[in-house]
Amino acid sequence: MNSRTSRARLQRAPTIENSMVRDPRADILESNPFAGSQPRIHRVHANEPSAATRHPMEGFFQAMSQTKPKLHKGGIWHFSDIEKQHLLYATGAFTLALGFMSAGGLAGMREGFSPWFIQVLIAMPIMLIAVGPAFVLHEIGHKVVAKKNGCWAEFRADPKGLQFGMVLAFFLGILFMAPGAVMVAGLVTRRQNGHIAIAGPLVNLGLFIIGIPLGALIFILTNAQDYSSMEYITNGSLVWQAMVYDAVVYWIGANLVLGIFNMIPFGPLDGLKVKDWNAGVWWTLFLVFLTPVLIYLTTPYSPMTLVKWLAALV
Repeated sequence: MNSRTSRARLQRAPTIENSMVRDPRADILESNPFAGSQPRIHRVHANEPSAATRHPMEGFFQAMSQTKPKLHKGGIWHFSDIEKQHLLYATGAFTLALGFMSAGGLAGMREGFSPWFIQVLIAMPIMLIAVGPAFVLHEIGHKVVAKKNGCWAEFRADPKGLQFGMVLAFFLGILFMAPGAVMVAGLVTRRQNGHIAIAGPLVNLGLFIIGIPLGALIFILTNAQDYSSMEYITNGSLVWQAMVYDAVVYWIGANLVLGIFNMIPFGPLDGLKVKDWNAGVWWTLFLVFLTPVLIYLTTPYSPMTLVKWLAALV
C-alpha cells in the first residue's frame, strides 16, 4: 500500500514579487517529505482525515526517515540502497511470521520443539516463494506508477508493524502485519493519486489470475494435487509434493486476501484513495476480489477447485 502524497513547498512566481500563486490541486511539499510539520493549507483530498484525526498506523512514516531523501535521477526501476535494505528487512520478517503461522504458533509445540522448529524452517522457503511476490510486487506496483507520474517513491519498512506481526504469529499462529509502505512525494491530481493507489491491488489481481493456470500446470507436472492433506515430513521422509501443493494454495490465497484487504476504504489502505478518485472503479475492483471469496464461503467451490479441474483435463 502507498502513503498519502507528501506536501510540496509553495514556490514564488518569478513575475510576482509580493504575492504567492499555486495550482489549486497542489499540496505543500516540505524539504523533508516525511517530517512531521503541520500543513499550512488544507489538503487537496477533502475526503482524507486531517492531521488531528490521522490514523495511528501512519505514525511510522515520520520515524522511518529522519534525514532528507536524496532524489535520484534513475529510471522507474531504480532502487536506492536504503530501499533495498528495507525491502529485504520487511520480506524477511514477513516470511518468518508466515513460518510461525504455518507451525501453529506456540500451540504447535505440543508435539515437541524439534518437529515445530523443523516445520518453521521448511515452511519459510515455501512462503517466500508463494507469498513473497504478493507483498513485494504489490509495493513495486505503487512505486512504478508513482514514478511514472513524476513522483519520488521508495519503500520503507515499518519496524513496529513487523515486530507486532512476528510476535502475534509466534504466540497465536495468526498473521496480521503492517510490513511497510511505499513513500510518495510530489504533486499529483486526485486521479493520479487513485492510479498510484490502485496499482498494488491490480498487481495482486494479475498474480491471482496467473496463479490458476500456473497452478494447474504445476499439478500436471508434479501430481501434487493428491497431497493436499499430507504433512511435509512423513515417516522420516520429506514429502515435497505437499510443499508444492501448499505453494499453489498460498500463492492464490495470499493475492486474493491481500487484494481485497487493501481495497477496504479505510485509513491508509489503498481502497480509500481509489474510492476518493472514482467510486465506480472502486466498486468494480472490490467486487472482483469479493466474488471468489463469496463463492468459497457459500458453495463447495473455490479457486483451487478450478485449478484441480484444469489439471484433470490433461
